[in-house]
Amino acid sequence: RGMSCGPPSSRLLATVPQEDPRHTPIKTAGMDSKAQAEECIRNAEELDSDTESILLQLFDIGAVKFGNFTLKSGVQSPIYIDLRLIVSFPDLLKAIAQKMFELVKKKNVEFATICGVPYTALPVATVISMIHKIPMLMRRKEVKKYGTKRIIEGVFRPGQKCLVVEDLITSGMSVMETTGPLNDVGLKTTDVVVLVDREQGGAANLKSRNINAHAVLKISSMLKCLLKSGKIEFSTVNKVVRFLSENQVSSLVALLS
Repeated sequence: RGMSCGPPSSRLLATVPQEDPRHTPIKTAGMDSKAQAEECIRNAEELDSDTESILLQLFDIGAVKFGNFTLKSGVQSPIYIDLRLIVSFPDLLKAIAQKMFELVKKKNVEFATICGVPYTALPVATVISMIHKIPMLMRRKEVKKYGTKRIIEGVFRPGQKCLVVEDLITSGMSVMETTGPLNDVGLKTTDVVVLVDREQGGAANLKSRNINAHAVLKISSMLKCLLKSGKIEFSTVNKVVRFLSENQVSSLVALLS
């Protein structure tokens, strides 16, 4: 079983109850950046052929970029992931939706409905709904002041389990902004399936709120695959791993207080 990027001492975390090593934050304590990048590649999960194909297509269409990018927060990042582009590539969109569905079925996640986090995950949720005949719900970002004034659109029964679909998690906040309203109308949300986990603490934050995150891709496995495929240099891996280790998110408890 693969692990997130982390120093050798991260194996000690296995002695901590309820800690999943795949969600271990990327750290730099006691290691220089080159050593940590090497450890990241060594411990990263190997992708199956279908998932590798999805990643390489994301790279080729420019949905995964490396360089120097200014994020919304103003922070300079060596990696930029823009999954909004997948709506223009129907075959890729379908492959992503199918892989996400297969992942939760493999994990024996039970659900009666699905809800995509607005807006990027909505097309993915729609494809899953259409292919597998699963009722879909939608969360409004803005509640209208007329009509039904509902924040959750669709047909459901209180007590049903709803699988949340998300494109990418960093802190987990966007997922919580969707699970909250779903819970408020009586639905149960215990699981989220995500295409990319940036491994910056989001999965652990969600776990602290009793939400299990299931990711098709993690940054560590992406770096390993792209390095092996000759798409990026080791120096790029070094920069990305160091950036993520220095930009771990705060806990959701702190973010929501």
